Amino acid sequence: MKQTYTAVYCQTEGRWVGWVEELPGVSARGKNRVAMMRDLRAALKKTIAGNRRKARSMAGRAAQEKTFRL
Repeated sequence: MKQTYTAVYCQTEGRWVGWVEELPGVSARGKNRVAMMRDLRAALKKTIAGNRRKARSMAGRAAQEKTFRL
């Protein structure tokens, strides 16, 4: 399932800075907007993968999984 996220970004002091609105703590910086967005996508993927690993390890062997939409 594809999820849509919102990037909030701006240029400050000659660099681009961006955040993912839906996930606090996911951010990136870059020399230009393209580089910042590339790094922001990478940070988002890394965060989601880490959250999945953590959730599954916390649930243990009894874990069940269901995909849903909000």
